[in-house]
Amino acid sequence: MITLEIATRIANGVLAEGARRGFAPLCAVVLDAGGHILCLVRDERASIHRPQIAMAKASGCIGLGVGGRTLAGMAKERPTFIGALSDIFPNGCVAAPGGVLIRDAGGKLLGAVGVTGDQSDNDEACAKAAIERAGLIADTGD
Repeated sequence: MITLEIATRIANGVLAEGARRGFAPLCAVVLDAGGHILCLVRDERASIHRPQIAMAKASGCIGLGVGGRTLAGMAKERPTFIGALSDIFPNGCVAAPGGVLIRDAGGKLLGAVGVTGDQSDNDEACAKAAIERAGLIADTGD
């Protein structure tokens, strides 16, 4: 199980990593394995709908059990199916890098993080760094 302490460390780590790299203001949400929000942080300079985008990135990953890069590939192969998920999943689905599954050392799914605010590859890099700093495995769907 992912704790509130770990979720908060990951979310704050995302914003710190983005600031360290000079990225645009970020927003990060951490979900547990059931898709419930544990922590959401938004740089005060991030645009207004970033929480919803971050949530949809993480929600899509949890909903299908794959990383954002896999979702992005699926969207190219099956755009109608992936497009419909935004209506089916209660918190939407954004099929892009920046949605990253969180796993323990044994591969067990603990949750997901969704990051938005900069280019998707940069969002993903911040998520990956924060998850790994927390001693967990980042599954981007590579």
